[in-house]
Amino acid sequence: MLNQATSLDRMFQALADPNRRVMIERLSRGPASVSELAEPLSMSLPAVMQHLQVLETSGLVRSEKAGRVRTCRLEPAALRTAERWIAERRAAWERCFDRLGDYLAEHPDEPESKE
Repeated sequence: MLNQATSLDRMFQALADPNRRVMIERLSRGPASVSELAEPLSMSLPAVMQHLQVLETSGLVRSEKAGRVRTCRLEPAALRTAERWIAERRAAWERCFDRLGDYLAEHPDEPESKE
């Protein structure tokens, strides 16, 4: 469980940056070279590489170099891990709201306390 928590921490930290989210959005349409990922961003290529390193460390992105071109790909399994974690939280909150709704439906005429 601790390993999964650490992995999620890295993933959410990587997604916290808007530039990295732009890269993830682009990679959701298919593989891209580092140059293609850098195109819409107003930063140097070394800065883009640093952001990609964070994404790779988090497990969200995988890259491989063929000749002089580094191609990056999204790792869907990593996103499914985050999606599963969020879905579990959502389900827990929905159960709480359902219980609250049931309680309020069973006690519609109770006066509100006035302090």
